[in-house]
Amino acid sequence: MKKLLRGLAGLVGFLLLWEVVVQVGLVSKTFTPPPSVVLVTVWDLLGDPEFVRDVVATMLAWLIAIAVAIAIGVPAGLLLGSVPALRTATAAIVEFLRPIPITALVPLVLLVIGSGPDAKIMLAVYASLWPIMFNTIYGMGEIDPVLMETARACGTSRFRILSSVALPQTAPFVFTGVRLSATIALIAVVSVEFLAGSQLGLGSFIIVASTGSVRFDLVLAGTVVAGTLGYLINEGLEQLGKRLFRWSTVDREAIA
Repeated sequence: MKKLLRGLAGLVGFLLLWEVVVQVGLVSKTFTPPPSVVLVTVWDLLGDPEFVRDVVATMLAWLIAIAVAIAIGVPAGLLLGSVPALRTATAAIVEFLRPIPITALVPLVLLVIGSGPDAKIMLAVYASLWPIMFNTIYGMGEIDPVLMETARACGTSRFRILSSVALPQTAPFVFTGVRLSATIALIAVVSVEFLAGSQLGLGSFIIVASTGSVRFDLVLAGTVVAGTLGYLINEGLEQLGKRLFRWSTVDREAIA
């Protein structure tokens, strides 16, 4: 509760400072509307079916992307973490692909599959895959070797060891990777919608608002909604993680 109150106090302070800076004329009201205007615009947009459709399109793409990233990243992390030779063999290609920003891949993806929902989902999967996979690999390294050796000695298959022994032990690490990747996926989806000129989505709404009638209150309102969604996703997953893994200190060891 104290953390929440401190966070709200900081937010209120920021909004008040923003309001004062604009009202005294330090920045232009045209290009930087005050929060009193932006928040009213947000409220109006929440009643606009077209804007709600954009939000739903963004969140649906985000949900699909994070689900696919989990489906790929967790098994890949378990496999690479349990087979050192395979991890060594793939290290070069993984470290080559990992730093590539999604903005550099947007033109290539647009040429190959177009600017539809598939493009933003694919790039969001690419961006959010790495924290999940690497935290899973790290979690594999933290498993007590006795557990693995005992399972092998009992004749348990590799698949059964990974699913019944390794996965439960690495669950806190996996969940932390998912929490980190969730906000990354949202950033990726909105960014691709913005850069690729998607027909639907928050990014599309923002780019249209900034190039059409140049309603900067709409631009900032769309940005505020995107930021709020990101905050709610992260906070929701953080609270869920604390309930599921109260005994774990994985958040302090997470790999971004």
